[in-house]
Amino acid sequence: MSSGRNRISEEEIDELISKLRSLLPETRRRGASQVSAAKLLKETCNYIRSLNREVDDLSDRLSAIMATMDTNSAEAEIIRSLLRS
Repeated sequence: MSSGRNRISEEEIDELISKLRSLLPETRRRGASQVSAAKLLKETCNYIRSLNREVDDLSDRLSAIMATMDTNSAEAEIIRSLLRS
């Protein structure tokens, strides 16, 4: 049994679930109270996986653009400065 200090209260869990509902695009469209906590956690995992795939795809596309670009061009410098931000 864990100590009371390490336990998360039901109220804290409800607050965290509510925050997740407000962050996920699907639950915002559907309405916040229509999704169970278990389904919300599953949707959160799927959404994070989707974001990771999108980041990977954008990274690949950027690499392809940079490979075709003159590294000393103004466009290449703009891209480098954006990546440093």
